Amino acid sequence: MEPNIQTSRRGVDVLKSILKADSVEEQFRNALGKSSQAFVASIVSLYNGNTMLQQCDPSQVVKEALKAAVLNLPIDQNLGFAWVIPYNNSVKTPDGRYEKRMTPTFQIGSKGYVQLAMRTGQYRTINADVVYDGELQKVDKLTGEINFQGEKKSDTVIGYFAYIEMINGFSKTLYVTKEQIEAHAKRFSKSYNSKSSPWSSDFDEMAIKTVVKRLLSKFGYLSIEMAGAISNDTESDSMSDRDKAIESSATQIIDIDDVQHEVVQEEVEDPAPY
Repeated sequence: MEPNIQTSRRGVDVLKSILKADSVEEQFRNALGKSSQAFVASIVSLYNGNTMLQQCDPSQVVKEALKAAVLNLPIDQNLGFAWVIPYNNSVKTPDGRYEKRMTPTFQIGSKGYVQLAMRTGQYRTINADVVYDGELQKVDKLTGEINFQGEKKSDTVIGYFAYIEMINGFSKTLYVTKEQIEAHAKRFSKSYNSKSSPWSSDFDEMAIKTVVKRLLSKFGYLSIEMAGAISNDTESDSMSDRDKAIESSATQIIDIDDVQHEVVQEEVEDPAPY
């Protein structure tokens, strides 16, 4: 259900108050330095422009945004590096029941993975794209070499590829069919059939990201930063692994919940959770 204007206003006020807390500002400064203020402003802008995100707990929105800040990836959805996406998840209540609740979730885009990889200084080339009907000529199972020199026959997408070449000369290409990507998404993303899922709004981008992540994690050079990003990629992991990743990452942001509770009691007459 879409929040009313009053509820949205309260959420924005709480979000801004959390972001202004000394402990929270310090965490963003530690992650981003002088650019922290611009990043914080982008969080407010993102929240203001997304009515579904406004149904989420503001403190959780800040937690997810901080994951992007730690990786120095912008959360402007138009850039495609990273997002904070609201999902209508089933959440267990204290009395043992399950109820639907909008939950913000940090996700990295294909550009984000490429950015993290290039920062290592170990990659000469990284490329990924869709493969159209007719372009795939041959896949050599022994060497792993893939020939995409065929002539495009139509705009029908049959698969996706990712390619890396290291500074030391090692190179690798990964090709995954569209059917394999769909099977992967249906298995690992419980939001796959949801209209709010990025799999519904931008399937090709999610598919390319999945192939890039798979290639980097299996054959690429992984910095500690990249390994952490891959392990916390919540869209591609199973739900149980996803919950563990979020819980583990959330422990790094120890003050936000306390700040949020203080703000709610001080600025909002009704302290009920949003």
